[in-house]
Amino acid sequence: MTTTAQSEAVERATRVREASRRLATTPADRKNAALEAIAAALEAQTDTILAINGPELERAEANGVAGSFLDRMALTPERIASIAGDVRAVADLPDPVGQIEELQTRPNGLQVGRMRVPLGVIGAIYESRPNVTIDIASICLKSGNGVLLRSGSDAHASSAVLAAIAARAVEEAGLPAHAVEFIQSTDRAEVGEMLRAADQIDLVIPRGGADLIRRVRDEATMPVITGGIGVCHTYIDADADLEMAEPIVVNAKTQRPSVCNAMDTLLVHRDVAAEFVPHITRVLGERGVTVHADARAGALAGEAPNAVPVEDEDYDREWLSLDCSLRIVDSLDDALAHIETHGSGHSEAIVSDSYASAQRFLREADASAVFVNASTYFNDGAQFGLGCEVGISTGKMHARGPMGLRELTSYKWVVLGRGQIRT
Repeated sequence: MTTTAQSEAVERATRVREASRRLATTPADRKNAALEAIAAALEAQTDTILAINGPELERAEANGVAGSFLDRMALTPERIASIAGDVRAVADLPDPVGQIEELQTRPNGLQVGRMRVPLGVIGAIYESRPNVTIDIASICLKSGNGVLLRSGSDAHASSAVLAAIAARAVEEAGLPAHAVEFIQSTDRAEVGEMLRAADQIDLVIPRGGADLIRRVRDEATMPVITGGIGVCHTYIDADADLEMAEPIVVNAKTQRPSVCNAMDTLLVHRDVAAEFVPHITRVLGERGVTVHADARAGALAGEAPNAVPVEDEDYDREWLSLDCSLRIVDSLDDALAHIETHGSGHSEAIVSDSYASAQRFLREADASAVFVNASTYFNDGAQFGLGCEVGISTGKMHARGPMGLRELTSYKWVVLGRGQIRT
């Protein structure tokens, strides 16, 4: 009789499952101490992390990885310090586990409410951003969840060292061993094994491109939170303050063009187009942005060297680069219709001094986060006060937008009585 050896994914998921049962009842102060230990270890081992990340970037570049993907992989002393700061921010947040909400007294005297509880084991599959390793591990630990991490091959070594630092700090702080596990194999078959491990994993969160998200959605045998694909718009209304609009557009497009909340399409009302389009095209060009303009916008841009004709498919493109589409619309109705057709449900913004237009945009723009007179770049867990995030959900079930501590918990009903019976 022969037996089939378990895959690495299943073996590690089984360990995490056991650890998660004890982690679920770990007091907040011990979880916070573990998070502080992670942050301190990241700072202390910055040189070690960079010594691994540098050659990995060189290998990736030699293999043809470029632009936004290379930027996502890169770690610097400043980025590592920022990651450590986000971990401490998570530690400072209230622990949702055990909180009782909406406690009410029924006519028979029973007190009925809901207690927040961890989900159990979170599986995270991500591609080229090693910082995600720590973001996800930190939020999972604070919310009482075990976590199984699976990195993409390009940033695998960097992610592995970060995961090792977190796992070691967690164990040394007295939390259950194996609460954080990292799949060492880069074999794509391990992803399939992970997606079939419904007995060990309660929820899977993919972080990456459309192909990864599609695969996880189609193959997972457990619930999946999808999102992260951002086709994000900024609409400049007829009543916009154009001096305000300029820095909002520039920030949304150029601050970090490789992220999912960067602006992909700029919509401009025809009443302000003659003034705004030539100016913003030039300003974006000074920052290296290629503007893919429709016919009306192209005519207004004149001979701007950074303006090129838009292709129909550009409106559905998540650029992840110093490119953006530009379209002139005739009304707020047209802007909303464009967003409904081409948006991905991630981040949408309006710049307007009209209260009525702003309120209508808030109601009708369908996205995980909608902004009035602010940059889409703010759609981020840390910026929303969540410490950091495990991802941005563009779905509407369970969680939407940046997912922090509360979004990684469920609840159970609790009933407090004094001997009541039902007749």
